[in-house]
Amino acid sequence: MEQLIKCLPDHTSYRISGNGKPVVFLHGFGEDGNIWQNQVNELSKQFLCIVPDLPGIGISEPAFSALADHSLEAMAAVIKKIADQEVLQKFTLLGHSMGGYITLAFAEKYPDLLNGFGLIHSSAFADNEEKISTRERSIAFIRANGAVKFLEQMIPGLYGEKFRAEHYNQVIEHLASSLCFDAEVLIAFYEMMIRRPDRTKLLAGFQKPILFIMGTEDKAVNLSDSLAQCHLPVESHIEILESSGHMGMIENSERTTIAMKKFLMHLNEN
Repeated sequence: MEQLIKCLPDHTSYRISGNGKPVVFLHGFGEDGNIWQNQVNELSKQFLCIVPDLPGIGISEPAFSALADHSLEAMAAVIKKIADQEVLQKFTLLGHSMGGYITLAFAEKYPDLLNGFGLIHSSAFADNEEKISTRERSIAFIRANGAVKFLEQMIPGLYGEKFRAEHYNQVIEHLASSLCFDAEVLIAFYEMMIRRPDRTKLLAGFQKPILFIMGTEDKAVNLSDSLAQCHLPVESHIEILESSGHMGMIENSERTTIAMKKFLMHLNEN
């Protein structure tokens, strides 16, 4: 399916393809929108797929300096601008990892625009002390050694051990796509994540369906945390990917796509 690249006045760019009910995909930390390519290739046959590169990343690199406020809430406001530009009256938001944190911030501020949302290897919990300490060490490493050395160390660990051994070329492709990321942008993203509040009350209060996709070998958002929150919404759709790390959209692409398609079909039947 052919993709059209469009742009906001602040230079945030996004890819758009397909026709039908709209769905917006938000990538996570250390990624750009291309991480969703397997899902978009299939889902754009039935849905309008909108895939931003977040400000500071990929084709949206110039947009980061245009943000007066570097926060997850500011990122959510950027997604609102895309929705306004595309005249989306209601849509589905699917966020991976940090993209899930932005999804939650969006759902908190603009709930009426969503018919549902998905947390893909993501969490509504705030960082605990251990996680904050880990992120602070990562920030120090980036400042001391640069973005490339950090990403070379971080990205392989996002994948499950079996996938990493059998499909390392795909891990290398992910790494190669991220080597142009700016150190200060990565640090700002880490600081955004450290500052984010607990949004489990939002999960409990949100009156529309929520999709959870989680991996049994996810070390970034572990399975126990995912299971501890997925009972909170009034309607949860749950997909547990066996032997998958943090990158289910790549590690178990087919099952991730099927789960998303079922969820989207359910939303648009109601």
